[in-house]
Amino acid sequence: MTMPWLTVLWLLPAVASGVVMFLPADRAAQVKTTGVGASLIVLVWAVIVAFRFDSSGDRFQLVEDTSWIPEFGARYSLALDGLGLALILLTAALTPLLLIAGWRDADGADRPRDTDGVDGATSGKSVHIYVALLLAVEAMVLMSFVATDVLLFYIFFEAMLVPMYFLIGGFGPTGPGVRPARSRAAVTFLLYNLLGGLVMLAAVIGLYVVAGDFDFIAISSGVADGSFDMSATTQNLLFGGFVFAFAVKAPVWPLHTWLPNAAVSTTPAAAVMMMAVMDKVGTFAMLRFCVGLFPDASSTFAPLLCTLAVISIVYGAVMAIGQRDVMRLIAYTSISHFGFIVLGVFALTAQGQSGSALYMVNHGVSTAALFLIAGFLVSRRGSSLIADYGGVQKIAPVLAGTFLVAGLATLSLPGLGPFISEFLVLIGAFTRYPVAGIIASIALVLSAVYILWTYQRMMGGPVRESASPITDLGVREKVVVVPLIAALVVLGFYPRLILDFVNPTVDISVSTVHGGDR
Repeated sequence: MTMPWLTVLWLLPAVASGVVMFLPADRAAQVKTTGVGASLIVLVWAVIVAFRFDSSGDRFQLVEDTSWIPEFGARYSLALDGLGLALILLTAALTPLLLIAGWRDADGADRPRDTDGVDGATSGKSVHIYVALLLAVEAMVLMSFVATDVLLFYIFFEAMLVPMYFLIGGFGPTGPGVRPARSRAAVTFLLYNLLGGLVMLAAVIGLYVVAGDFDFIAISSGVADGSFDMSATTQNLLFGGFVFAFAVKAPVWPLHTWLPNAAVSTTPAAAVMMMAVMDKVGTFAMLRFCVGLFPDASSTFAPLLCTLAVISIVYGAVMAIGQRDVMRLIAYTSISHFGFIVLGVFALTAQGQSGSALYMVNHGVSTAALFLIAGFLVSRRGSSLIADYGGVQKIAPVLAGTFLVAGLATLSLPGLGPFISEFLVLIGAFTRYPVAGIIASIALVLSAVYILWTYQRMMGGPVRESASPITDLGVREKVVVVPLIAALVVLGFYPRLILDFVNPTVDISVSTVHGGDR
């Protein structure tokens, strides 16, 4: 019997998510340890899967395919390509770090207030729920990266919204008026993404009507070799349904407005799970499904999507400069970075799409580092306002130094991971859309403004009296930060760790697009 490598990959966190809910209510420490242990097992399994993947072999490997709903022709079909593998490794590596970073995030969520405002005894299972929700998101994201049945992908694409909704609405900052704000952010997140999902569902049904199948590999192969043909109108309509849903998830301007509020309303660990992991499903799907299934439509709408991507790049950077809240600032930087990823995908060049795939990984690492370090700082001071800080580098040099490195990675400093990916995206954009490439390059200057100015205001200068109680990173926090900083340096000097996986996938993707180059 062949080992179901990919099924085990997503079932491990799914089963662990259920297990932690059945642990006794007074075993919060055991719940956290179980969650971290399970996520580490998933990471080990992902690494084993990576060693079994042959980058010089077939595009799709470790294939699992069984009948699921025969009446519809839907199948439980999983397969792994280089792009999916890169994002699986990112997801599996980040999840244990996020669980460790959020070790205390849910500790007080069950503490009721007495009439005099004093915390009461701990009750309920908020820690259990928090850990279970994070593991559930991981399981659904991993499934999304390996599902090759379009209907199966759609189900998990939508299902991951449920645990993330509860993470946004149920956990995060506390204080007067905060809970209603969290609820609004969660509802906005859900409504935007459900709207995108409904549009995509119509497109999935339309694809089935046209193709009589949900098998991505079969349909995309038929499109590539010309044996399966769709009219231009049909392809454009179906492409529009898919790309709309993915643009909401990514998110791309003007469908971005749910992200900043959602990111600042939940815990830093959950926000990173959303921005660095879950939202990658949108850009991953643009490259796999939009370009793979609808190459002519991708070429037709590429100028429009590149324009929206450039607007996202500049808009996100400009909005970041104007923020007074450091967590909201970082959220807007992600909108700018997602613009670069989308620009690389729809530049429809080998350099652009390779850079985009690499950018997905580098953005995940750099955003995780910057957001988590900022979260550690905010937890010490109790405020996310930039004006409440100053001189932190004198009293917490490790915290300030790692914040600077993560910030420099965000502005794509040479020698750190995002530089190579951004460079490749810009080269690919210049090849097809030079004006878009020139405008996108302006964001490099804007990113330097918002990162260095933020560092100068928060970490430089004299120590503010309000910042004096701030302490440096502890052992647990260093365990989280050091691997992220190390990954940024390693990927900065040796991007082939990712490019060797994704380049064969990109070559196939580009070769299917009319007018694409190799």
